[in-house]
Amino acid sequence: MSDEKLRERQTASELIFDGNILHLYRDDIALPDGKPAERELIRHVGAVCVIPITDDGCAVMERQFRYPMDEVLLEIPAGKLNSKTEDHEAAVRRELEEETGYHARELIPLGKFYPACAYCDETIWMYLAKGLERGRRHLDDDEFLDVELIPLTELVRRVLAGEIPDAKTQIAVLKAAVHEGILK
Repeated sequence: MSDEKLRERQTASELIFDGNILHLYRDDIALPDGKPAERELIRHVGAVCVIPITDDGCAVMERQFRYPMDEVLLEIPAGKLNSKTEDHEAAVRRELEEETGYHARELIPLGKFYPACAYCDETIWMYLAKGLERGRRHLDDDEFLDVELIPLTELVRRVLAGEIPDAKTQIAVLKAAVHEGILK
């Protein structure tokens, strides 16, 4: 069965706001039945995230304040791509070193996900990092975060108990747990 019968088609697009990270558009579209409709959407360059696992089974995690939520969250390292064409593995290595100081001998792709596909085109590529070596952090001037090691088994418990609300962290923790044989 073809999904073409579900496709909406853009007929016009207007840039409403052009920010540093987000670009808000109002698009006119034709619905699958040909009727007109409007969509508001955010265009985003994309991002990467990584769950670094030490040889003894701990994840390298970050605590940082997230302004939109007005709280400090426990998250995996992540960062925005510099461009839509930036190599994802290079971006993961950059963010891992900048934020945690760790380097990884091995990066294992865990797939991509769309954090808010109803109104945003952001894609986040997820990785598992293994063979970690500690180095120095190189935080950006506007980054303030603490790094801590937490056993992956404990993170799985926290995700399943609803104690970690960040979507990318939940997904990456569970995928890493499956990869590591903790979950089936």
